[in-house]
Amino acid sequence: MVNPLRSPIMRNPADDGLEYSDIYFPAIDGVRLDGWFIPGDSDKLIIANHPIWANRYGFPGHIAPYGDAWAASGNNIEVNFMPDYKHLHDAGYNILAYDLRNFGHSASGGGGAIGNGIREYRDVIGSLRYARSRSDLRGMKIGLLSRCCGMNATMVGMTKHPGDFEGVRAIVAPQPISLSSFYRTILGHMGMPDALPEVAEALRRVTSMDLKDMDMPQYAAAVDIPTLLLQVREDTLTMPADVQAIFDAIPAEKKELIWIEGTHRRFDGYNYLPNNPKPMLDWFERFMA
Repeated sequence: MVNPLRSPIMRNPADDGLEYSDIYFPAIDGVRLDGWFIPGDSDKLIIANHPIWANRYGFPGHIAPYGDAWAASGNNIEVNFMPDYKHLHDAGYNILAYDLRNFGHSASGGGGAIGNGIREYRDVIGSLRYARSRSDLRGMKIGLLSRCCGMNATMVGMTKHPGDFEGVRAIVAPQPISLSSFYRTILGHMGMPDALPEVAEALRRVTSMDLKDMDMPQYAAAVDIPTLLLQVREDTLTMPADVQAIFDAIPAEKKELIWIEGTHRRFDGYNYLPNNPKPMLDWFERFMA
């Protein structure tokens, strides 16, 4: 969780025939964030936020050493978000995809420690303010494709800066996760189910953050935007009850939860929408038309 290995950006939108430009902008605390802007042919913009240990491209889990830590859980596979951008572009959307702090080509922040959303929310707010600072984007309808930590950061941002989300029409959110659920599950696999207090103390010492602050239902209570969640039901890196608790805490009148079946690999959940875009496209069309 501190100074994680940065994975390389292995693909770019041009690989799928998409025009794009490199962009950079500040998070609200000044950390420089690098990204891509992919122009569309509508007045609708999707801002894409990625999981931790990944970047705007995805994650090269099929290449050592990046996938080594995930081999035991079968998640040493590639995650490729380029099809997400292709599907959205072909549906007319403009797309802004960027690297969270400490990942990809973005600068370091918070001493390099991952906050599971409680620091990265500053990046999500920065991306919204950047979009509204551009004369060609400021009047657009906005949707968020917020994956894993990206959705965590979105929920924390909505809790702390609700005004910045006014005008955001819809959220599609694969696999948000509470860090205590992640660690509790891993410790169970290791035969140490009672060691969570020790892990929490070690985490506090190296990150200056409390584990309880990285649990997401408390922030989901701020989500009043139509939200679609997706989650691998048999994910061996978390517990279904965590995502269910996040979903239940969302007060938005329009919300849905899709359980992804037939796999135990968390990373299959990240690849679900690239391979099965209809739920994402239908949700954005429903609330951004």
